[in-house]
Amino acid sequence: MESCKKICKNEADWNFIKRAFFLAKEAHQGVRRRSGEPYLLHPIAVAQIVVSEIGLGVKSVVASLLHDVVEDTDYTVEDMEHIFGPKIASMVDGLTKMSGVFNADTSQQAEYFRKVLLTLSDDVRVILIKIADRLHNMRTLGSMPQNKQIKITGETIYLFAPLAYRLGLYAIKTELEDLCMKYRFPKEYEEIQRQINETSAAREEYIRKFNAPIIEALDRNGFKYEISGRIKSVYSIWTKMMRKQIPFSEIYDLFAIRIVFQPTDFPSEKTQCWQIYSSITDIYTPKPDRLRDWISIPKANGYEALHSTVMGPDGIWVEVQIRTQRMEDVAERGFAAHWKYKHATISHDEDEFDKWLKMIRTALDSPTQNAIDFLDNFKLSLYTSEIAVFTPKGEARHLPYGATALDFAYDVHTKIGNGAIGAKINHKIAPITTQLSSGDQVEIITAESARPKAEWLEFVITAKAKQAIKNFLKREQEHNLQRGLQMLDDRLAQLNITPNHRVIRKLIEAYECSNKDELYTKIGAGIVSLDNLEKIVKTNSKNKILKFWTLFIKDSNNDNEKEAESNQNNDISKQKSSPDNQHLVIAECCRPLPGDSVVGYRDPVTHQIIVHKATCDELNRLASQRGDCIVKEAIQWSQYKTQSSLATIEVVGIDRMGLLIDLTNVITNDFSVNMRQVNIQTHDGIFEGTLSLYVRDAESLNAILDRMRRIKGMESVKRLD
Repeated sequence: MESCKKICKNEADWNFIKRAFFLAKEAHQGVRRRSGEPYLLHPIAVAQIVVSEIGLGVKSVVASLLHDVVEDTDYTVEDMEHIFGPKIASMVDGLTKMSGVFNADTSQQAEYFRKVLLTLSDDVRVILIKIADRLHNMRTLGSMPQNKQIKITGETIYLFAPLAYRLGLYAIKTELEDLCMKYRFPKEYEEIQRQINETSAAREEYIRKFNAPIIEALDRNGFKYEISGRIKSVYSIWTKMMRKQIPFSEIYDLFAIRIVFQPTDFPSEKTQCWQIYSSITDIYTPKPDRLRDWISIPKANGYEALHSTVMGPDGIWVEVQIRTQRMEDVAERGFAAHWKYKHATISHDEDEFDKWLKMIRTALDSPTQNAIDFLDNFKLSLYTSEIAVFTPKGEARHLPYGATALDFAYDVHTKIGNGAIGAKINHKIAPITTQLSSGDQVEIITAESARPKAEWLEFVITAKAKQAIKNFLKREQEHNLQRGLQMLDDRLAQLNITPNHRVIRKLIEAYECSNKDELYTKIGAGIVSLDNLEKIVKTNSKNKILKFWTLFIKDSNNDNEKEAESNQNNDISKQKSSPDNQHLVIAECCRPLPGDSVVGYRDPVTHQIIVHKATCDELNRLASQRGDCIVKEAIQWSQYKTQSSLATIEVVGIDRMGLLIDLTNVITNDFSVNMRQVNIQTHDGIFEGTLSLYVRDAESLNAILDRMRRIKGMESVKRLD
């Protein structure tokens, strides 16, 4: 608690913290965590992270010490307000898990996250404390069973790590990712860590050799600085190995050189960063396409730095990061440092971080009914890859990579998005569905008569655009429904026909609608005309009656079959049988093969066990929303051993005569594997394409890949999901 005492400005602050500590100690008396240690150590650890690694103040420490008291003990939020005041009570309430489910049709896990995320609308510190809580839980995850580890790591990699990044907590984001890998893929983690340690001596020697002339130049120019070499995280190295399907030995950018300097009053920080960049490029040749200027246009999370990749000794590319001490503090401590420096200056202008926070708060003001949709929409706002585009007046706006002109329109204003009909990108007319590139200048063309369409949802990727389109379509549907109901009533009244169940049923059948709401909506939208209404209503042929009863009997039989199937599934789910005795469904999103590391997810509706690759992004999403559906037992592949599964391989290399023959010989002659499809193209001496093969398991596929990589001219061979 000494670190907490240091932030106290006076004795009253320290007494405030001590009151919270002693209340937490009394409330958690005799309770132990799964690891066996006293539960009180957890809130203390969270408070220390909040102070030492995030940089928050006294109120945040008090809320951290009390964050589990209301949830786990007899104390209430009202008690917290009476003892510590309304602000602490509000923060503790935001950190407390809900006691019930808001909507019985959705996930309690997703509802809880919605409640926590909604606190962004009130106090960002609650989210920061929650991240600290998650960090300590991840540091002590080893005592949890495997299915709980998958649930917690899935939540962490899907939501908490991106959220930490977006709030500027880069060091915490990196540690969360590494810890997720450590528990999900322990063998791979240990292997990469071992190889990093084995190459450390040679790497440190190279860093000294690379830094020597830079140090001489910076000293000569009078800079006060620190220079260091930082190794990439295990997780980032592993993801690169997975993405490119290359071994550790082929990862050349294992580290980056960081220069952190103390700026002088004159010239500006920006100018001094470029002066250091100029000194370095006088020594080493820069790679033109790898210059990243986040000083002129900072990232949306407030990150500022100048990154460049230069050619170092021995023909090795090295990334160099240049930043001031202020930029370093913001990069490591994020939100807290951001506000400390902001309020230390005269200017309180809205920056990129403020804009992002404002956008998030706006989105959270009207959350969707479904908590899972809400969570997915929030996830869309946590993009790590960004582009910067410009308005016609030159204002820079940050959008996620892959954003379209329509995303830009909604980012400017919902009204502009709803009325968009086209765009001018770099002064040339283009469709609103055009994907934008960094540096584009965009002007949106609107029309009063324009209306959002349902297919627009396929072209936008930002949460704001998706939510705005859904809201409009919902309002439009409600309007059309009411209008259609009124139009139908008026028309029936003109014909002296009383609206009843029989009449409505006839119209639903005649206009091929599934229910009466769809009927009213189509009438209101003008899709269905009422010109032949009288003829339809007064038609009462035996064929139609027969058809109706045939459909009715068929639907009733289907309902009975579904009910029987549901009861059977419920009985199966109650049995304590292993997943191997139940029907396994191979996930279409990642298509695992026998031998792959997999995780089972029990569908809450069908009760089928869906098998995902352990590395599947969709699995992380499911684990973050319904972690209770993760299957505890290991998945057995025995029933799939005799089956062949389709695998797709991507190949790239240097073209030559006989290459395709060599490829087919390896596949058909060496391994006796059937090919479903071969698609190879050549251009400018390069070949690339895909092969679809029927293989039995991951081991046999890996053997084929290893053999193909040894074919002359082959540059890259990797499996596609």
